[in-house]
Amino acid sequence: MFGLEETLKTILYDYKDLAYIIIFLWCTLEGELALILGGIFAHEGHVNLALIIFVAGLGGFVGDQIYFYIGRYNKKYIQKKLKKQRRKFAVAHLLLQKFGWPIIFIQRYMYGFRTVIPMSIGITRYSAKKFAIVNLISAWIWAAITILLAWYFGETIWSFVAWAGEHWYYAALIIVSFLCLVIFAFKQLEKSILKKRTHQ
Repeated sequence: MFGLEETLKTILYDYKDLAYIIIFLWCTLEGELALILGGIFAHEGHVNLALIIFVAGLGGFVGDQIYFYIGRYNKKYIQKKLKKQRRKFAVAHLLLQKFGWPIIFIQRYMYGFRTVIPMSIGITRYSAKKFAIVNLISAWIWAAITILLAWYFGETIWSFVAWAGEHWYYAALIIVSFLCLVIFAFKQLEKSILKKRTHQ
């Protein structure tokens, strides 16, 4: 039986010819895990480091542009279908008012807001051209930082993967605990922002 490390390396080898397409599509939909995978691809020498950063950033850019234009041309649909997300949309609008265009950079690192913020910006009269320019630059910076870290610490990542394969229960506990902490932190941030809004 293959261990986790051997399984991942086998996947990397089998799909290395499709690496650029996989990373592009994955970054269009999501992000961080795809970037780490891209960094590992580069570390193993299966892809060009600069090109995978370019492709991953382009994928992230395309994904956010899609969400932006969903907000721009489907305002009534969003308001009707995303009732459960109203709280996040309210927070997103407040963040946009407070930080302006830098929120386009910040949102890439905000759990739970990756799709909400581009859509909420699209709903406003924010310049589509300005959003596209800032979005493209921020997507490449986001891709470069994460991929370079994964590329540089490639051996460390493989060591952790090997350890996780042997001690999956501890690894699962660490990951779940970290995710719970992140979710709790952003929930507290939401409450804090909305609380300040009600007191203004």
